[in-house]
Parts: sequence; structure tokens; C-alpha cells
Amino acid sequence: MARQPRFILPGYQQHVIQRGNNRNIIFADAADYRFYRQKLIEACARFSCRVHAYVLMSNHVHLLITPDIESGIGMVMQSLGRCYVQYFNYRYHRTGTLWEGRYKAALLDSEQYLLTCYRYIELNPVRAGMVRRPGDYRWSSYQCNAHGVADALVTPHDLYRRLGASREVRCEAYRALFQDTPGEQVMASIREATNKAWVLGNDRFRLEIEDLLQRPAAPKDRGGDRRSLEFKSEC
Repeated sequence: MARQPRFILPGYQQHVIQRGNNRNIIFADAADYRFYRQKLIEACARFSCRVHAYVLMSNHVHLLITPDIESGIGMVMQSLGRCYVQYFNYRYHRTGTLWEGRYKAALLDSEQYLLTCYRYIELNPVRAGMVRRPGDYRWSSYQCNAHGVADALVTPHDLYRRLGASREVRCEAYRALFQDTPGEQVMASIREATNKAWVLGNDRFRLEIEDLLQRPAAPKDRGGDRRSLEFKSEC
């Protein structure tokens, strides 16, 4: 079966996941995190991408990233992946692949899902039971977005900037978002869209993307309405 082509449009943000092969670790100590992060900064500058939120977990990475050119994200992930594998294999005297296939990505509707995706990403260490609060995790964008700590990797999204006229007001408003966590249904929607490379947004947004790219932006319904009495009577 042919691979599902990704939805890529310059100026449209995407949620990207890159996992270690067989869910094995990709970061063994602080030096690995620092090396990956620095190479990500360099790759984004080279290939015109902006990262708004991120978390580097021990065996996978989440990025909220906007490409300014169509090939941007693909070039960033290819360049970064190749460079990091060489580094990791040399440092730990290993050979072979490090990544679990291609990176996963979903194009997001900024108005409906962007700030939710910020939280989804930065709460990852909390959901994994690694820390109690997102600010306790060192390798994420939370300290930058929530407290204004300088981070060379992070470029604020326009929607984030609209949280307040000053950095202090924006950070306060951003921290307030974390008083409530995204519901399980919303998180499941983000996971599914990312893993299956679909567009995540409302009907208006999906139609907009379909018109721009001339291809379906979501899977077609199968088997009719599975909750209808007619369907149940046929099962």
C-alpha cells in the first residue's frame, strides 16, 4: 500500500512525533538531550522552520512546528535524524537504525487545537509519571512559554502572542491554561490525527485544506452510522 502523503503547507503549524525504534531510548543522559536540541536549532534555522512547543522524552520527541517553506519539516527531520543517529551510534558503540520509521505529523487548526497541542506536548512528562508538574521537567518548552525563560529553540506562535500585550501577561495567561488538562477525547483526537497523518480541525478548516491541496483531509466514514438502529440491526 502506498504511503499516505503528508499534509504540508507553508505557514501552517504541525504536531510532529519521532519515536525510537521499538520504543527504545534515544536519550541516555543530559549530553544527548543537549546535542539533539542544538542540532534541532541549527536545522530549523537552515530549513526555515519555527518551533513553538517541544518535549524531548527518553524514547520519543514531540514538536509543534511551523514550516515557512514546503520542504521545511521534512528537511529538518531528515537532517536532524541522520546527524543524531551518527552521534548516538558513535557515542554508544552501536550500529543500525535508531528511529521507528518516518516521523508522524498532523496539520493543525490553530484556532481550535493550537494551544491545546501546546499543553498536550508539555504535559507529556506529567502523564508519563516522570514529574508532578510540567515545570519540573528540564527538556521541554514549558519554562519558556509559562515563565518567559529564554529558549533559543522556541519562536512564539501568533496565537500565543495574543494571550497578552506583555511577556508577563502572556505567561500568566498561559499558566492559567494548565489549571485544566485537555480531556481524553481531545488527546485521543490529537494522537489519532498525528499517527495517521490527517488534518486536525473543524469542518471549515478541513474544507479549506482540501481546497488548497485538492485531496481529502480526513478519512471517509465506513460502514454507515455504527450507532444507528439500522446499522445495529444489520450486524
